[in-house]
Amino acid sequence: MPTVQLPCKVLVSGANGYIAVWVVRTLLEKGYSVRGTVRSEEKAVHLRQLFSSYGDKHEVVVVEDITKEGAFDEAVKGVDAIEHTASPFHMNADDPDELIIPAVNGTVGMLKSALKYGQSVKRIVITSSGAAVLRDTTTPFTFSELNWNEQCLEILREKGREAPNMMKYRASKTLAEKAAWEFWNKHKASVGWDLTVLNPPYVFGPAINEATTPSGLSTSSKLFYNYVAHPNSSGATNEFLASFGTTWIDVRDLAEAHVISLEKEAAGGERIIVSAGLWKWQDFIDVANTISPPPKLATGGLPKGNPGAGTGHPSTVHFLQYDTTKAARILGLKYRTLAEMTKDTLADYEAKGW
Repeated sequence: MPTVQLPCKVLVSGANGYIAVWVVRTLLEKGYSVRGTVRSEEKAVHLRQLFSSYGDKHEVVVVEDITKEGAFDEAVKGVDAIEHTASPFHMNADDPDELIIPAVNGTVGMLKSALKYGQSVKRIVITSSGAAVLRDTTTPFTFSELNWNEQCLEILREKGREAPNMMKYRASKTLAEKAAWEFWNKHKASVGWDLTVLNPPYVFGPAINEATTPSGLSTSSKLFYNYVAHPNSSGATNEFLASFGTTWIDVRDLAEAHVISLEKEAAGGERIIVSAGLWKWQDFIDVANTISPPPKLATGGLPKGNPGAGTGHPSTVHFLQYDTTKAARILGLKYRTLAEMTKDTLADYEAKGW
């Protein structure tokens, strides 16, 4: 399929989300026009203020319920590409369908709308997750795009509502991505667009979405705040801080990956894992304590944990790693370092008085 080229307009769903706002900003900075969708006029206010300098190159439209048939029919008209980021991400769903139905119906609904009314669309990029790739393992394993998280689906079938909340979330991402590929494979011969799926791990970094207090942060960002910006790490033990962690990406690099995925012809029809590397909470804490002068946080200080006990310690084990060969080959993405992300995120907290 032909790649997306300027000048053109890109639709970004869930445009007020933590990742999506950075996608919108990156697109606008590179010269694209952007149409963002949000669930209410109230959620549009912050976006319009944040990107007011871009004038008519930025617009926001309301799609109240992404699970409704035809929800995106109007939004897809006249755009050249779509970045579909809208999907629930929380860990407190009792009924798995609270996560699965919006994730699957929202994703397939976007593709259905593009099929019917997206005559000018050339590429659709979907934000999936490493959650759709990985599985829990008791021995170190390197996952690639060939892997699918069948484990969470098996657990959900066995336990239903009693399944761990993390498994419910992983199932929502796995089923939504599977549904997207199934839809595209069924219709790809008759559409003028192709599909790219990005699978990021934990996403950290500064927040430019509307979060006036730490409680308004995204799930992963809230964890970072609680464990790295609190002097007692929210009560976590030193052992936990040194042992818990998987892989990560800076939200700004993930936004860049979304834009590059529109521009690279080779990204069409590909599932791509984007990950900057490994982490343990202790790694972020160690970096935080090297910052001079120390960040002035409302929390009263920084945790210490057990310095040096993170990724570089001889006893540290990473059970989950990703093969990012495809991302390097197709996207050529350059990742921010763990130190850069940590310093920028703490500076963001300080600027906000957190």
